[in-house]
Amino acid sequence: MKQFMAMLKKNENKHPPPTKLLNLAGQLCWELQGSSPSLEELVEAMMGCKNKRYFLTNIHVVRAFVSVHIHKGQHDAACRLLECCEAEEKEELMQLWHEIHYQRVMEKYQTNVLTPLQKFRCRKRNPPPVSLCPEGLKNRNYSKEVRQHLQRFAAEVTANPDKKQRDRLARDMDLQPTQVYNWFANYRRRQKS
Repeated sequence: MKQFMAMLKKNENKHPPPTKLLNLAGQLCWELQGSSPSLEELVEAMMGCKNKRYFLTNIHVVRAFVSVHIHKGQHDAACRLLECCEAEEKEELMQLWHEIHYQRVMEKYQTNVLTPLQKFRCRKRNPPPVSLCPEGLKNRNYSKEVRQHLQRFAAEVTANPDKKQRDRLARDMDLQPTQVYNWFANYRRRQKS
């Protein structure tokens, strides 16, 4: 840690900072992830650095920054940090985005855990920004044509097709047999209620 602080002070005006310094920052953040005071001290030093954005290319550093912000209750700052960081691991960044919002909801309701439904609602209300998810969130809905075809089959033939019928429907609509099976199971459930 002392070696890192000395290197940081020595190289604070270099653009970009030496790779050795960036790698050491990532390693220290990974090693100190459970130790709050030491991690906070390390993060504070990097936050005060003019070259902060270079450190935000390492996922371990990003995770440490977010962890410290959450610990201090600075959820908006953690979100802003994720929006502008340049780490390559987009999936992990999206998980961090969701964790920030889960933490916010847990604090609001004064609980230590969220149900899967609460997490789902939290993700729906707080979708990740385009910078984290450039291709957008996956749309799990089928096209209008596919839905109409399945609904017509359910109404005219059967709402409980056998394996042969499901396989043929899946082939016709370029779906997996499991998807067709689940669609009909959900359709029957909706019809009951």
